[in-house]
Amino acid sequence: MPPGRASRPTQRDIAELAGVSITTVSHVVNGTRPVAPETRAAVLDAIERTGYTGDVIARSLVTGGTRSLGVAISLLANPYFATLIQAIEREAATAGYTVLLADTHDTVATEQAIVRALRARRVEGLLLTPVPGDKEVISELKSVGAPTVLVDRLSPKGELDQVGVENIQSTSALTEHLAAHGHRRIGLISGAEGLATSDERTLGYRLGLGRAGLPWNPDLVACGHSEREGGAHALARLLDRPDPVTAVVVANDAMLVGVLHEARRRGLRIGTDLALVGYDDPEWADLVEPPLTTMAQPVAEIGRRAVRLLLTRLRDPDRDFETVRLPPTLRHRQSCGCPPGIGTG
Repeated sequence: MPPGRASRPTQRDIAELAGVSITTVSHVVNGTRPVAPETRAAVLDAIERTGYTGDVIARSLVTGGTRSLGVAISLLANPYFATLIQAIEREAATAGYTVLLADTHDTVATEQAIVRALRARRVEGLLLTPVPGDKEVISELKSVGAPTVLVDRLSPKGELDQVGVENIQSTSALTEHLAAHGHRRIGLISGAEGLATSDERTLGYRLGLGRAGLPWNPDLVACGHSEREGGAHALARLLDRPDPVTAVVVANDAMLVGVLHEARRRGLRIGTDLALVGYDDPEWADLVEPPLTTMAQPVAEIGRRAVRLLLTRLRDPDRDFETVRLPPTLRHRQSCGCPPGIGTG
């Protein structure tokens, strides 16, 4: 290290030792611009000789890894994502990895920016819950070979590793359950357009109708945009029809909150005036009156499996892509019109 410098080496020290500019050192460390192989080698050699490893990115250039995983997810999209993140962090920590968490806000521009920022931080792998309508990020990650696992919102193309829940058969089961109680006008409040989960649960609803011998009627499907207010507006549309629905399948728990508020506003008794089943099982589902019949996702297991799948990809980059579908569990309570004590679990 040149004389007169502080004991802790800086990028200026690296530049002087390698015979390059500070800007070139910055480009090597941050990956912001291609650098000639011989120049990059000189910078890496200077980093190693000076012990410039206080910066996690510089250290990763020398050691070959940051022992960190990036998580890009919308923290507002679904209340259960807190449980998912907790499971991811615990599983990663067990394997000796730290987690860098970034909120996509479920917007395309933010997702694209934070995915690139996480890659610039040299995370070894990425866990991503894709934003609706953003196919560019997935294509970019695949094209550059970035180890990535899609979580919760899966791609029908199976173009990356991915872990989520089985949606079609489980939503069919909810629909069939309502039909078995004599309901013939069963509505669906679907999630945001452009999400594979929304499409799959709509398909499951349609499958359940067919299995119950009921006709498909697109007018009985109202999009709640995966939001609380959207759920309320969707229920209002279904109830204001000339032949209102008598039962409703709600495709996620954010919309379920809005549905409950709208039903209360109209003075409807859940389970009596309106049968109700939901997808997701919020922790308050058995605390409301009547308790809610829901399809509970194995959220923590999804997080654990996602981390394990990503670590497997890091160990074996050339393995075939894998899609993991975990089965949800029916929590049978009374909002569907069943009396207490029947089919609980």
